[in-house]
Parts: sequence; structure tokens; C-alpha cells
Amino acid sequence: MRRTIRWLLLLSVLGGGGMAASGWARAFIAERNRPRYKTARVERGDIAFVVNSTGTVKPVQSVSIGSFVSGPIEELFVDFNQEVKQGQLLARIDRKLYVAAVRRDEATLAVARAEQERVQAVLQQAINDEQRAIRLRETNKDFISDSEMDQYRFTRASFEAQLAVAGASIKQAEANLENSAANLGYADITSPVDGIVIDRKIDPGQTLAAAFQTPELFIVAPEMEKEMHVFASVDEADIGYIIEAQQRGQPVFFTVDAYPQDVFHGTIHQVRKSSTTTQNVVTYPVVVSAPNADLKLLPGMTANLSFQISRTEEVLKVPNSALRFYPKPEQVRPEDRGILELTDVDAAETARTSRQSAMDKVDAARRRNFRHVWIQEGDLLRAIPVEIGLTDSRFSQVISGDLTEGQALVTRLDTTPVSGPAP
Repeated sequence: MRRTIRWLLLLSVLGGGGMAASGWARAFIAERNRPRYKTARVERGDIAFVVNSTGTVKPVQSVSIGSFVSGPIEELFVDFNQEVKQGQLLARIDRKLYVAAVRRDEATLAVARAEQERVQAVLQQAINDEQRAIRLRETNKDFISDSEMDQYRFTRASFEAQLAVAGASIKQAEANLENSAANLGYADITSPVDGIVIDRKIDPGQTLAAAFQTPELFIVAPEMEKEMHVFASVDEADIGYIIEAQQRGQPVFFTVDAYPQDVFHGTIHQVRKSSTTTQNVVTYPVVVSAPNADLKLLPGMTANLSFQISRTEEVLKVPNSALRFYPKPEQVRPEDRGILELTDVDAAETARTSRQSAMDKVDAARRRNFRHVWIQEGDLLRAIPVEIGLTDSRFSQVISGDLTEGQALVTRLDTTPVSGPAP
């Protein structure tokens, strides 16, 4: 009898343990299979819609200074990064040949002037001889014959022509002297503007040959401390936004690798219409003007630009990850499953954009502003229709929709392993 009681007690314990284990297993499986979601909150704040691009920093103006004359560099008076003033002497070419040319032309001019004085003297003598002959002929016609009178007359005319030739020779000599003096002046290389020497392409002793092409000696950038330009290339899909931003006077923000912690500010100075096509990608040059009071922006730096197209402040905004979430039909309450079917149709239409008309594409672009976000109600999800406006990298503006600040929106499935309940 006792043995039978013991067996009954043992079977009872084992049966109770089995039932408990079975309940624990069912609870664990149910918990593990129940969908869990990551969420993000609806917030209120500012949104700025920007277009990003890269560009190169350049001076507003780069003045290339060359040489009109040839010869070896005799002296250099400036170096890289040196500030120069208008008219300041930058370099000097050996002037021996040009000084000699000036002296030669000065001597030639002196000879021409002396020749003019000599011709003027003999002309005056010829004039006097002709006047005396005329007076003698008036006294007595037989004193001077007609042939002698012709000789006096044409001698005087010949010297008058020689005087004119002498005057022309003087002008020619003066022109040659001016040319030689100008070449001598060109041997002194001066700066035409105030600025900073950003490039020097010569060294002392280097010989310049300016016969066929003007050699470039220096590049001077004026007013770098006031303003610099950033030349960016913007894709054709975004150039309309850039033009709108320029018309509204929107700012441009950019960074350079040399100062990663600094954000520089600028404005859109110019949107150029000279497009460039590279591998079927059309871009347009956009010039951004930026102040440079501390001279941190240097020519050639690479700038990472963000063109602010528009900005809204203190608006309701949803995370973009919530707009990208796409649940499965079995995760959605029955009355909202038709939304998923419409979304599938929209995706199919998007895939056929090559066969859409222009108006269809415009309508499709407008419909993209009407979206759905999902909130969790029990084990299923409920859709909330929203109309979105401005979008940045993280959030989108809510123009309309039944959302409140702080509301949790589903962004993705939570795949974190679930620990089973304690037995």
C-alpha cells in the first residue's frame, strides 16, 4: 500500500512539473513570435532644406603679371605671400641692352636735329640769294638771266624739301627713342594692383624669352582679405533650387579640410549658364562669395558646401526613418491593409516612369508628399496619413496629419533576441 502511495505522489509531481514546463514554453514561444518595433518620437523644431556640393576656393581676381621684354632676371624684390602695392617694383630684368638702345636713339635724335639746323641754314642762304637776284633783276633785267633765276628758285625749293625731310627724320628718331625708353621701363616689373603674391614663377638669373609669348612671372590676388569665391558644380536636377535660393537671398554654409571645426558663411554670387557634361551628367558652375577677414580661406582649398534652399522654424517634424518604414500586411490592422496595396501600385508606376508623360511625372512628384506613418496599437499597426513639406537629412516637416509632439512612430522591426519568462 505504501509503495502504491509513493508512486502516485511521484507521478503527481512529475505531472505538475510537466504542466508548468509546458506553460512556460508556450509563453516563451508566444513572446518570441510577437512582433516588436523600434520607435522614434515626433518632435518640434527647425528644418532647413539644403543642396550639397563641393567646390574650389579661388580669389575674386587673379592678376597675371608678365614681361614684355626679354633678358635675364637681374633682381627679385618680392616672394610668395608678400603683400604688394600698386606700382611697387617686383623684379628687374638686366637693362644693359635697353640702356644702350636708349643712348643710341638719343644720339640718332641729336644727329637729326643737327641736320635740320644745317638744312635750315643753307635754306636761309638760298632764300637770301634768291631775294638778291630778284632785286638785281628789278634794277636791270639784263643783270640776271631767266636760267639763273630758275637756279636760285629751285635751289631754294630743294632746301625746303630737305628741311621737311630733316623734320620727318627728327620725328622718326623721337619715336625710336620713345620705343627704346618704353622697353627700358618694361625691364622694371611692377604690380598693377594692391594684393598678395600667391605665385612666383621666376628665379634670379632665369632668362626670359618674350619674342613669341609673354612669360608669366607673378600672380597677384587683390583684396583676398575682403572676399573669396568658391566655384562649385551643381547637378542639373538641383540647379532650379539654387536659382530660387539666390532670388530669396538664402545663405550658403561650407567647410574646408584645413579647419574642420569652422563653418564658413557665404552668399550665391552667380549661377552661370555654361553647362558641363561629364559621362552624361550635366552640371552648372555656381559662384559663392564669402568674406575672408582672417585669411583662413586660401586659393585651391576644397570646400564642402551646403546651399540652404529654404528654412522653417518651430514646426512639427517626423523622423525620415518613420516615413521609410514599410510593414507587412499581417502586421497591419485589417482596415489599413488596403494602403499597402496602393503603395505597391505607386511603386509599379514609379518603375514605369520612362513611359510616363510630363504631366504624369509632375503629378507623381506631388503625390510623393502624401505619405503614411505607423503607430502600434496592441499587436498590430495603425496608419496615419500625413503631408510632408521640407526635408533634411533626419526629419521632414509635417504640413498636415493627426500627429502630436512626442508621439512614438514605428521605424523598423526590433530583432533583439527575447529572453524567455522565468519558469
